[in-house]
Amino acid sequence: MTAPADMKEKRGNPATLLLQSAVEKRMSMPISRRRFLGLAAMAMTTHRIALGADNMPSVPADFDHILLGANDLDRGIDWMQERSGGHAIFGGVHPGRGTRNALLSLGPRRYLEIIAPDPQQASTTSGNDMANRLLAIQEPRLIGWAAYTNDLASLVQKAAAAGIAIENLRDGSRVRPDGKTLRWKSFALKNDSGGMLPFFIEWDHSSIHPSQDAPSGCTLQHFFIESPAVENVRSVAGKLGLEIEVKLAKAPVLHARIIGKRGAFEIT
Repeated sequence: MTAPADMKEKRGNPATLLLQSAVEKRMSMPISRRRFLGLAAMAMTTHRIALGADNMPSVPADFDHILLGANDLDRGIDWMQERSGGHAIFGGVHPGRGTRNALLSLGPRRYLEIIAPDPQQASTTSGNDMANRLLAIQEPRLIGWAAYTNDLASLVQKAAAAGIAIENLRDGSRVRPDGKTLRWKSFALKNDSGGMLPFFIEWDHSSIHPSQDAPSGCTLQHFFIESPAVENVRSVAGKLGLEIEVKLAKAPVLHARIIGKRGAFEIT
């Protein structure tokens, strides 16, 4: 059943209706300018509150990359190619961490890292939490993400001032297939809300960002978090300067909507 036109006009954003009411009152009966401005201000405040998650960017401004975990790198590459139409290239190995990766660009300064155990570091894998987690993955899935900063030391101080505990503050590197070495510094949060909050990375100025020469053809359209601890995730993110959409859900899940050569698809 179709609602009458006058009923349709009364529906919509509460902020719009409040502002409309203020205008109608101003026209139909004399009210003070102060009262009118008060109603208009209330309408704009309501509008900002009503926006909620819509105020957040579709992708965080400081998004660097997402990690797609797999128990086998070749399988992870094939899995991603089936969905995106793009073939990730081998990136290199992480010495001492028992892992290796392949990369796919998601646009300027954004990329996807497929990460899996490195068979050549099998002796390292037994005592490595990340490698053991990857071995247990049955189907490739998102296991984390990284946010970039140009001043990791200042971010460490900001976290300390906010009472946010960090861990694994370290220098990292890997040798690319062309022999060049990528270098970076990073730290993780001691409590990352089940992998929903990122680790933070500062790339060395001499290093080429992985998105620059990884295979192109894919674009990250939307990235957001689902979590049962919405307020906590939002609070910690805000204290660290992150703007990320967080939705309430029963379980923590990362969502990435990507436009690839075969159209749009979503991975979690």
